[in-house]
Amino acid sequence: MKARVKWVEAMTFVGESGSGHSVVMDGAAESGGRDLGVRPMEMLLLGMGGCTAFDVVLILRKARQQVSDCVLDIEAERADTDPKVFTRIHVHFAVTGHGLSDKQVARAVELSAEKYCSASIMLGKTATITHDYEIVDSGSGAG
Repeated sequence: MKARVKWVEAMTFVGESGSGHSVVMDGAAESGGRDLGVRPMEMLLLGMGGCTAFDVVLILRKARQQVSDCVLDIEAERADTDPKVFTRIHVHFAVTGHGLSDKQVARAVELSAEKYCSASIMLGKTATITHDYEIVDSGSGAG
């Protein structure tokens, strides 16, 4: 896997993934940025969220669950001193579908956290990561 990050100006950078997708990263005004993009540490949280959401949806689909939506709310705390690593991360999953099994959703979240989500497992080396979930019944068989 490869990536490239190029400095544009001030504290604005463009990151390009090996698959050819780009993202703008920037800093706040107090650090010389112009607030044109996501902060690099926010990118880490977004990456972890995307990784674990991907796992949960894939696991539920393989279990033939009728999942139609998956939204994660993530809250994190960082150390006060450098390096300001993440020290605590909480992920709340809102999984929507028809007739979803509580047991299957719990298992999907657990498998992602403990076995499949490389991003969570790496960040778990410095942060205590907790998860919870809610199931939202879509009320229809469409999924």
